[in-house]
Parts: sequence; C-alpha cells; structure tokens
Amino acid sequence: MAERGGAVAALAARFREGKPLITAWCGIPEPAVAGLLAAEGFDTVTLDMQHGAHDFDSINRTIALVAARGKPTLARVPVGGFATVSRLLDAGISGIIAPMVNTVEDARRFAAMAKYPPLGERSWGPNPALMLSGLAPDVYLKEANGFCQTLAMIETREALAALDDILAVDGIDGIFIGPSDLSIALSNGAGLDPDGAAVRDALKHAMARTRAAGKRIGIYSLSGPRTRELIAEGFDLIALSGDGALLRAGAAAALREARG
Repeated sequence: MAERGGAVAALAARFREGKPLITAWCGIPEPAVAGLLAAEGFDTVTLDMQHGAHDFDSINRTIALVAARGKPTLARVPVGGFATVSRLLDAGISGIIAPMVNTVEDARRFAAMAKYPPLGERSWGPNPALMLSGLAPDVYLKEANGFCQTLAMIETREALAALDDILAVDGIDGIFIGPSDLSIALSNGAGLDPDGAAVRDALKHAMARTRAAGKRIGIYSLSGPRTRELIAEGFDLIALSGDGALLRAGAAAALREARG
C-alpha cells in the first residue's frame, strides 16, 4: 500500500519503520540518471546542489521520475542556501540536507525556511508538492511539518561542540555527517581520512547524542563494505557513493569482463 502523501511523504514514513535507508547520491544534473538509480534497489535519491551540478531547474525535472518509482527525493542545498529550501519543498522534495550547520543560529534559520508556523516561517505555495502528494491543501498544511524532513550537516569542530543545541532546535529532524569534511576539520587540515579513528570516535559521539534527542542520523559512505558497517552501527540514512563513481565502477567491471 502506498504511503499517505505518496512519495512526498515517504521519507518520513520509512524513517518511522526503523529500517536503514540507502540513498543514491546524484551530482550529474540529468534527470534520467536519477531515474535509472531510482529504478534500482535504492530507498531514495539525493540530488546534490553543493558539490554536484544540480540546480533548481534540474531538480524540478527530476522529482517526478523518482516519484514514479514510489520513492522520495532529497536535496542537498549549497552552503547557506536556506532561501532555496522552501522552494525545493514546494517542488516535492521530501527532505533537505543543509551543509555546514555549525551553530544553533544556523539550525534555526534552516528550520524556519522548512517548516510552516508555528515551527517556522515557510510561506504557502506548494503546488507541485500538492499534486505529487495527492493531499488536499488543508491536509498538506497540517501534515507537512512532519513529513518534510530537515537534516543538518555536522562537519566541523564547531558543529560537534554545538551538537546538543542543534539537535534541540524544533524543526530540525536530524543530522547528516560529512565524514570527509569532518576529517579535515578534526585534523586541522592535515589530511583527508573519512574512515580514520578520529572520525569514528566523532561518529560514536554523534550517534549517542542523536539517539538521546530522539532524532535521525545519516552519513555519506564511499563503499559497499563501509555501508554495511554503518548499517550495523545504526545509521538511519546512508548515501552509497555517488553517481559518477558508480558509473566508473560499472564501466570498469564491464571492461574487465569484456577483456578477460
């Protein structure tokens, strides 16, 4: 049975089921790429506006292809791109990942753009989201704060120090760890070690604090084996590599088979 609210509300519904979700991560701004990945076993698709080449237009053209597979779409906005948040949710995005949320003030600004009053300041105009959800306007208004998910990225020493305060913000549904940036921050720029001991210790701390707050936690993963570890550790959402890396890996595997 399809979730009430369709693919627009599916992310929150699947979070409530308590099963770990694996998301495809797309930086190539071609809707067909996300559509192809949505047709595979991924639970959701994330479109990257920070380090990927997606913009509002490409995301707007992609959402329906992912929704056609009954799956929700997330978007990562650029650093400080809070003004984009409500527009993406209006278009039918189910969850927003906001990078470099380092302070409680950052978290409050993020939540304000994503949530309707009384939690936030989101203005009315979700016409595409209404069509995708199948909900009446008054029902969408009543329920959207629950199913439009907000994940604040924790990637710096400052963010780790403020983690409890960020998690305590009404309208922040959880956090998302960027292990590469976190490794740079924890080493003061000395190196890139997303699977190193310092990052793993930080992940344990972040997991404990997130669970204490009763919220969700996601993370980016570079490989299948690491994804299995992160599932075992209890992460709710794991991004498995990126579309470019998956394309290269598939091409390399096909060439190995072709050339023996």
